[in-house]
Amino acid sequence: MKLLAFTDLHGDEIIINSLIAKAKRTNPDFLVCAGDISDFGSKLEKILKRFESLGIPMILIPGNHEDPIGLKKISSKFEYIIYLNEGSYELDDYVFFGYGDNVFAREDKYFEQLARRFAKTKEKNKKFILLVHAPPHKTKLDLLPMIGHSGNKSIKKFIMSERPNLVICGHLHENFGVIDKIGKNSMLVNPGAKGKIIEI
Repeated sequence: MKLLAFTDLHGDEIIINSLIAKAKRTNPDFLVCAGDISDFGSKLEKILKRFESLGIPMILIPGNHEDPIGLKKISSKFEYIIYLNEGSYELDDYVFFGYGDNVFAREDKYFEQLARRFAKTKEKNKKFILLVHAPPHKTKLDLLPMIGHSGNKSIKKFIMSERPNLVICGHLHENFGVIDKIGKNSMLVNPGAKGKIIEI
């Protein structure tokens, strides 16, 4: 499966044009947005309309610039969007689990509850992709100069327990394009606003 993953567009028209051109060149199976597709929700429907023209399904979660309820409502107008906040999506040998809430929390008990329920139902033989806006704690993706590690410990714990094949996150613009690993199995990617082709 080929994914064109991206995050933190903040409604930038130049970046959106570039991503659409990249999608046309690379023909991915899915677009995957790890949140903050808009700038505080501004022109959200217009942005989603732009990507609709590609005819490629988009897996989408909110970031801290979107209201989850509002994004879900607007997303329901578009057949190509798979809104994945606090839920999962399965296709053939792949399963996605998405979460975009509580971005600034160091620990997230609500996510831990959701994750435990999801883990009980997840088929072990399927490739597992975790889509979150906040980066996991103590990785290259949450490390900031002069601040240190600022990511989410609950997400890190879940990754260590369930070992997703791929984790796509965003939020920290300073780490656009950064790749890391947790254990032998879990690749972590902040694809940034320009987007990254990932084959899994």
